[in-house]
Amino acid sequence: MLTFEDETPKAETRSIPGLDGPLQGLFKESHVVEAASDAAAEEPAIAGSANRRISVEDKQIINCNADVNQLVPFKYKWAWDKYLGACANHWMPQEISMSRDIALWRDPNGLTEDERRLVKRNLGFFVTADSLAANNIVLGTYRHITNPECRQYLLRQAFEEAIHTHAYQYIVESLGLDEGEIFNAYHEVSSIRDKDEFLIPFIDTLTNPHFKTGTLETDQQLLRSLIVFACIMEGLFFYVGFTQILALGRQNKMTGSAEQYQYILRDESMHCNFGIDVINQIKMENPHLWTKTFREEIAALMQKAVALEYRYAEDTMPRGVLGMNAPMFKEYLRYIANRRCQQIGLDALYPNANNPFPWMSEMMDLKKEKNFFETRVTEYQTGGALSWD
Repeated sequence: MLTFEDETPKAETRSIPGLDGPLQGLFKESHVVEAASDAAAEEPAIAGSANRRISVEDKQIINCNADVNQLVPFKYKWAWDKYLGACANHWMPQEISMSRDIALWRDPNGLTEDERRLVKRNLGFFVTADSLAANNIVLGTYRHITNPECRQYLLRQAFEEAIHTHAYQYIVESLGLDEGEIFNAYHEVSSIRDKDEFLIPFIDTLTNPHFKTGTLETDQQLLRSLIVFACIMEGLFFYVGFTQILALGRQNKMTGSAEQYQYILRDESMHCNFGIDVINQIKMENPHLWTKTFREEIAALMQKAVALEYRYAEDTMPRGVLGMNAPMFKEYLRYIANRRCQQIGLDALYPNANNPFPWMSEMMDLKKEKNFFETRVTEYQTGGALSWD
């Protein structure tokens, strides 16, 4: 319960115009000093005097002492372009009709038990996964990235993670699923819990308020966590679930859910690409971090992630469904892992791995067309960026 009683020794108070009574007590000089010192600890020092203008050469992705409030001149225009692209790709869950999904789900003969299991397992993972992603950005990554154009994209990304969490909740509510069962799956379903437990230590590293970069050890911790977040969480752990729901849509089942997943997949692909660009830029500016031991550790983490995601594939489709089975996903995950490794400068871990689902690449394009059996037009743009040509 919120109380305005203060048991600490009385401190000198300031008079705040327009505030009367106990609220004045909140604005004590001690509180102001503590807040200021905390803010100073959070943000890097501003280089030079207040009159000094920031130049491109002053900027760095991490450990930069330049004023993070000076957005321009741009040094990393790719980050700003990605921000603008993300703003053009706005959507909201309520724009997508769930009526056909609801009718199909309520029909006792509409879906097989294996298909229902697949949908519920999917939602069980994703309803919390994007919350973890948002927390990682807002409470962790944002604090340690010292470049304003990159921070601008991170703010947009955090909002998109909120939209994704909203979308999964919207599907759960529309289908009338047991919310307790779905939202607690990450505690109760081992294949989901194991993936989250793999991720959480890396998220905890960045969200720890006492963690600060600036040494070889802490900079490698940051880089490691960014790689896990971009290349494994968003770049690998989401792909079994996306493929399964989009496969349902291709068979004219759960088309509203599939359409939302298609939008989410497009967003997550952009998140993954942005994260990889940040990782590679940090490597360029700090080559001493990219040691042989560090590379070997990242390769081992990638291999463990492939094993965890394959276990999830086995759990979600133990008998095969929709013309797919778990062994197909083993090949697909190896193919995706190879791509992620090569994108950050590592050798492929699984030579000759192929993509058994080439149609997934088409799903990420989202060109202007009627999406999933003429349900709606998807230009995937809004506002001034929308073209009706």
